[in-house]
Amino acid sequence: MVKKFTTLDYCQYLISSQINYTITNLADHLEEHSHDQINRYLKAEKLTPKLLWQNVKPTIVSDEAKYMYVLFDDTVLDKRHARKIEMAQRQYSGNEHGVVQGIGLVNCIYVNFKRHKFWVVDYRIYDPNGDGKSKLDHVSDMLKGLVHSKQLPFQTVLMDSWYATQRLMAEIDNFGKIYYCPLKSNRLVDDSGGVEKYKRIDQLDWSEKELLQGKLIKINKFPKDKKVKLFWVTVSPSRTEYVVTNDLTQDYTPEVQAICSIRWIIEEFHREIKQLTGIEACQCRKSRIQRNHIACAMLVWHHLKRLAFQSGKTIYQLKFGLLSDYLRSQLNHPSIPMVLA
Repeated sequence: MVKKFTTLDYCQYLISSQINYTITNLADHLEEHSHDQINRYLKAEKLTPKLLWQNVKPTIVSDEAKYMYVLFDDTVLDKRHARKIEMAQRQYSGNEHGVVQGIGLVNCIYVNFKRHKFWVVDYRIYDPNGDGKSKLDHVSDMLKGLVHSKQLPFQTVLMDSWYATQRLMAEIDNFGKIYYCPLKSNRLVDDSGGVEKYKRIDQLDWSEKELLQGKLIKINKFPKDKKVKLFWVTVSPSRTEYVVTNDLTQDYTPEVQAICSIRWIIEEFHREIKQLTGIEACQCRKSRIQRNHIACAMLVWHHLKRLAFQSGKTIYQLKFGLLSDYLRSQLNHPSIPMVLA
């Protein structure tokens, strides 16, 4: 009887392989499964973000809502050399600071700041030609899922300037949550209480008090009675951001800076999943195979991260430790013994 190829088999391959993550390479290293068998499995299976949540949910440790943060951001899986992969399209990549051919991935991360741990609890694949949804639609759907389905306690939402829209900020308001997000420097705002015309954020004047405590503003095209607090935050010696929040009691810029720094956790996740799971490496053209490959890469990252938390090691030490084990084995029992004349 032929052994059935499973999701577990494919995930184990993504964990074990270090460089080559193709189906061809996998088939070359399995005696009981051919390339066609693996390809048929990936075409027929339908792995969704629900599977990730089923695996993540039992591992989450929540504390009081004030310690729990939700992060939204997207990344582009680079497919610049593949013109016939379904779902791949030209889109802006913050990592590349330009437009690239790739598959957009919108992620939701749940952070326990008290315990310095985080989990990827949901994701969406940006495929407007397939489902007609924008990245904002996906974030909105995941936000609703957090509140209504997953029912995770959290107080604060952090997101990029791309998601700083009236619609999304209003949804967060309606859920009784706090948001912090940067605004682009050309965003039109009013800090005069309606006395002056709207002006670009980077043209605002700041007093010493406002630099320390922030200022109340109205964003253009927001409801006339909707005010937010704006802070001019130093991100690095060479970079500043204009950050808004609906928490009108916030009055200390260094605290805003500390809260915004939590957002960089999602960059850590993007770097790790791209470098350690082969999430960008699938060369198959069919969107269903790409979706299943992404789902398995998500599961692999979660498993490695959970083991890293438990062992006190980094996720890189766990992954590259496989190479160390191999080197020790070869030094003690070399497959190709060296000989000298």
